[in-house]
Amino acid sequence: MNLLDKLKRQTKEEPGEVKAPQVQVPVYWLETSDTVSRRYEFEPDGYLSVKVVNYSRPVYHRVVESFLNKFFPSGYPYSVNEGYLRYTQFRALQHMTSAALSVLSTQSLLFAAGLRPTPAQATAVSWILKDGMQHMGKLICSNLGARMDSEPKRWRILADVLYDLGTGLEVLSPLCPHLFLEVAGLGNFAKGMAVVAARATRLPIYSSFAKEGNLSDLFAKGEAISTLFNVVGLGVGIQLASTVCSSMQGKLIAGPLLSIIHVFSVVEEMRAAPINTLNPQRTAMIVADFLKTGKVSSPADLRYREDLLFPGRLIEDAGNVKVGRALHKVVKPSKLQEWKEIFPEEKFVLSHGNKWTDMLLEHNATAEDALRGWLVAAYATSMEKSFHEPSASMLQDAYDKMNSIFTPFLCELQAKGWHTDRFLDGTGSRFAF
Repeated sequence: MNLLDKLKRQTKEEPGEVKAPQVQVPVYWLETSDTVSRRYEFEPDGYLSVKVVNYSRPVYHRVVESFLNKFFPSGYPYSVNEGYLRYTQFRALQHMTSAALSVLSTQSLLFAAGLRPTPAQATAVSWILKDGMQHMGKLICSNLGARMDSEPKRWRILADVLYDLGTGLEVLSPLCPHLFLEVAGLGNFAKGMAVVAARATRLPIYSSFAKEGNLSDLFAKGEAISTLFNVVGLGVGIQLASTVCSSMQGKLIAGPLLSIIHVFSVVEEMRAAPINTLNPQRTAMIVADFLKTGKVSSPADLRYREDLLFPGRLIEDAGNVKVGRALHKVVKPSKLQEWKEIFPEEKFVLSHGNKWTDMLLEHNATAEDALRGWLVAAYATSMEKSFHEPSASMLQDAYDKMNSIFTPFLCELQAKGWHTDRFLDGTGSRFAF
């Protein structure tokens, strides 16, 4: 029964029954859409009237709300994971400095070629040079996709370092005009690789912020922020090229400063992103925290502790596990056969060495299999420290201990938002019987 029928039913009188006249209570509600509030009300005759409600809020609040609706996902901040605002702030700064640098570098390239361009001409040509080198970058980076999936933060930082190196070569090109083609070609080659690497890592980073299946909304609003501050950066670059950077001395001062701000912004962006896929580094950190505290860390707990430059470092509290070495370099055939006889159902193989423990995974192993192997290695290493010498039954004891806690451990891990369907070990070797 709809609302109108209820109202009509209230006005009906039972036969032979005398009632006091009823006072009609107006039925209305407010709806807000696209920052506009409307008042809906049923009239006594059953018709629906709509009125726009006048805002009593200051203009400043309405401008802020309009900006949030255009450049932030719907439902922000409840529709995104922790760290999105900080990520967006530094993303805006990164794009502004990057666009300003591109204007200065293109102006320098044209000077080196013997031209005297205006700042506006440099802005237009920068798009042509940048797009022209993307094809070569795609070819070079095409076989690095698995590594980018495993360590998107590291490759995102590397992409911007490459971009700034390429830009720096372009800025310096007027100092050696006789090597113009070599310097400009190398600079644009580095920038082409940087563009592809940055685009390839964009999706896993956006995915880490998606909270309600709103990845498309996040992507669209993130690109809107990038476009806005790219335009602002082009304006800053044109102003700099017309004033302090009209000479080479000015470029040598402003260029490094913009580059430092650019790379710093990217590093802070990546530190704010709570990546929720499991790779060797994050898996080791989760296992180490679990053994120390008995609790499972969330993606937000680990984001500021990740080593973005050297992610392959071993973590002692997690068993010093190294993943991805070739099977024939790690395990002898007799040891492999012995392992499969003891643990026939497992999709991992452990080989304990003097400095670390190698873990090898089967081709179809998931993150759950990697977690099981990592926990066994960590428990075995802990037991070895306690008894000071390896025992024949130590591995079996570690395996039994892992089995006793794995189900609640996995449930808590998934509840914290971790994806356990895939283990992203980059280009590490896997095996199949």
